[in-house]
Amino acid sequence: MRKYTPVNFSNVKLEGKFWRERLETVLTHTIPSQHRKLVEFNMLDSLTMRKPVPPLTIPRRKDGFTTQIFWDSDVGKWIEAASYALSHRRDAVIEAQIEAITLQLEETQAADGYLNCWYLQREPENRWTNLRDHHELYNAGHLLEGAIAYFQATGRRALLDIIEKYVDHVADTFGPGENQKRGYPGHQEIELALIKLYGVTKDKRHLDLATYFINERGSQPHYFDIEREARGESVEAFHQGTYEYNQSHVPVRQQNKVVGHAVRAMYMYAAMADLASELNDNSLKSACETLWRDITETRMYVTGGFGPSESNEGFTTDYDLPNDTAYAETCASVAMVFWAQRMLNIDLDGQYADILELALYNNALAGLSRDGEHYFYDNKLESDGTHARWDWHPCPCCTMNASRLIASVAGYFYSTSNESLAVHLYGTNQATFSIGKTQVTIKQVSDYPLSGQISVAVLPEKVTKFALKLRIPGWDQGATVRVNGTAVDVKANLENGYLAIAREWASGDTVELDLPMPAERVYAHPHVKADVGCVALRRGPLVYCLEQRDNGTEPVNSLRLPRTADVQAVTRDDLLGGIVTLQAEGVCVQSSDWSHDLYRATPPMEIPATLTAVPYYIWCNRGPNPMQVWTRE
Repeated sequence: MRKYTPVNFSNVKLEGKFWRERLETVLTHTIPSQHRKLVEFNMLDSLTMRKPVPPLTIPRRKDGFTTQIFWDSDVGKWIEAASYALSHRRDAVIEAQIEAITLQLEETQAADGYLNCWYLQREPENRWTNLRDHHELYNAGHLLEGAIAYFQATGRRALLDIIEKYVDHVADTFGPGENQKRGYPGHQEIELALIKLYGVTKDKRHLDLATYFINERGSQPHYFDIEREARGESVEAFHQGTYEYNQSHVPVRQQNKVVGHAVRAMYMYAAMADLASELNDNSLKSACETLWRDITETRMYVTGGFGPSESNEGFTTDYDLPNDTAYAETCASVAMVFWAQRMLNIDLDGQYADILELALYNNALAGLSRDGEHYFYDNKLESDGTHARWDWHPCPCCTMNASRLIASVAGYFYSTSNESLAVHLYGTNQATFSIGKTQVTIKQVSDYPLSGQISVAVLPEKVTKFALKLRIPGWDQGATVRVNGTAVDVKANLENGYLAIAREWASGDTVELDLPMPAERVYAHPHVKADVGCVALRRGPLVYCLEQRDNGTEPVNSLRLPRTADVQAVTRDDLLGGIVTLQAEGVCVQSSDWSHDLYRATPPMEIPATLTAVPYYIWCNRGPNPMQVWTRE
């Protein structure tokens, strides 16, 4: 079913300032600092069995739970991000750190292959007794993804062999067999890892296990009820109360609303899309399409954030998208990038690339500071100035999710089929891959997303015929294209958001693509109560916000942007490493003429004010301060 295959990030060299700067920051600051945190908070030490067992670093909550149970997953994600860094350039220090972790895991692993450091050290008698809450399979999945990444970066199999032994144990434990448990993950993730492992080994047992976990989910009798009863636990003890929380309320093909914990949902949908492709399963593809429409039409923030609620870290009801209490977890947007890419490569529909780009350039990228060492777990769209990035967290899932995405971001630029090359993202880079039996190099030059002017040089090793498919973003209002100076009719050759240029390509052929990027107003559906009477600003793929420090001394929420105001793009090379700001002449509501009265019969005074907006991804890099994405008109 999958028509396109992503070009591996290691075959794409990012050279443009925008992504190169962020990649270098992750390689030189984020990944080393994360390892220091893994040491500082005893996360690496937890991989080794200690006698006596050391006290908890993360104390138990009132309900007896501690996020320390998840630590294996954070180590796995760090290994994955660090391995992606090794794919860009080898580093003896990082390799030695991963080898040390490998040795710890090898010494800790049980004889039967089981490898969960929390349970082996603290609760060996309770393993596989609480899939609903305790993340054993989720942890295994992230360890597996890390092991695969390290093997692909270095060719070393020791870590992968350890985790494959664990996977064999999981496959023996779970399934429809007479002596197997009919369980599946409370937090989805291992499904994606197993499909990756299948891609490496071509061992169908791994694909079958991923398929089982997806197909079994939500079936009756409900496995989480069975294990709860076995634990002697009451129904009321489940803190979320409903299995919508982990998307196991009904079988996956029957799900038509996006509900529950946002990250779990996105990981599951990505796995469903993967399996739809691998198994030619139209029922899974159809379910993904239904869920896609639901989330993008009723439950998505303008920044590509997902999930308004802190209580379930996820979704509530249609059009419930508050700004000041938005959760919009960084991990959820990272997972949306995974899901969108998989849907995109099934049949090259630009709607998926549009959301991939939206989530990537806005909500996901906001999760990591410019210095590479501070993070947003949740991403508000309005702040009173108290919302700030942190340097670590009791549940540091977003830290490594941000770094592993940026370290591999080059893998989202291109996809190939036997007869075509699809270009999804733009920016200066050089990529080499095969189309059919011909090696082709692409050299892209662009300041995207700051500019929509893009040059693509096509350099096949010999004259060859294929279709170059350029994504024309959904926000575009007037793209122009020239091939070797000759204009191409964009509208006549546009299909599902991609401009197809089919011809014989010779080395040195050049395509010039111009995507105009005027500042645009964006309005929310009238049912989004939080945004009634308000407007947001966008330029190209970037959503903008107003930060207090750029907008005078009056509170930023006192500003208005009249519908008639002209909004101009202003390049600021001196600000935040070089950005394009948006400026407009608006008004500021004044309180200076207001007495001590709480209410009065006349409206407040308004004076002219220049409004300055910066890209949302860059906010709070000059310290916490009030901010808003939506401004009253």
